[in-house]
Amino acid sequence: MFDLSGRTIVVTGGNGGIGLGLARGVARAGAQVAIWARNPEKSERAKGELEALGAKVLALSCDVANEQEILRAIETTSGHFGRIDACFANAGYGAPGDPLTISLEACRVLMSVNLAGSFFTLPCVAHPMISHGFAVRLLAVSSMVEHFASPMQTHYAASKAAVGSLVRSLAVRLARYDIQVNSLEPGWIKTDATAGAVNSSRMNEVLMKRTPARRWGETRDFEGIAVYLAADESAYHTGDAIRIDGGYTVF
Repeated sequence: MFDLSGRTIVVTGGNGGIGLGLARGVARAGAQVAIWARNPEKSERAKGELEALGAKVLALSCDVANEQEILRAIETTSGHFGRIDACFANAGYGAPGDPLTISLEACRVLMSVNLAGSFFTLPCVAHPMISHGFAVRLLAVSSMVEHFASPMQTHYAASKAAVGSLVRSLAVRLARYDIQVNSLEPGWIKTDATAGAVNSSRMNEVLMKRTPARRWGETRDFEGIAVYLAADESAYHTGDAIRIDGGYTVF
């Protein structure tokens, strides 16, 4: 079970953080991995790490806010590996933004990556595979802020709530083609993006009291779910939001 040998998995933003955790999981299970990200040096380091696990890896420069770059990345990946079997739309970022003062341009920039990136990437990957009769697994990385107020990151929270709605809609639209679409909702995970909170004694005290698992999540916590959602064993699992948060949301 859960053998991904010969499968090609795309991970946007797969050169670090949660994306690299997802990529490591499928690489360990035998998959070929295509990393689409904006930082070439960081992607090359991630490529080396995944190749050390025995995976064949393609690292491409791709800005998921640019539809033409997505289309070029799909063409290059399909040409290199022959097909795409799964796509994990992970690329995104958070930024502070008081709703009383944030600019429309700041909202547009964040939405272009966090929402439009998934909105373009997932259907654009699925469409050519449908024409060839291939089943595809699609995943978008959302956030537990879908369920909580985030008063100083309102545009980020709105983008992730929209990703959840996108996933549910795509799941229904694509189910007839044997294409599954799900999302992940990470909790408090140790990444470069959360380094400030990780290194804050006050934040650690507050967050760990609020997290039943009593620890920060690690990128390795995403390896297993990546394998499951890319494998045949999840073929009847679609339209779901899967929380990887140590129990934070239900507490």
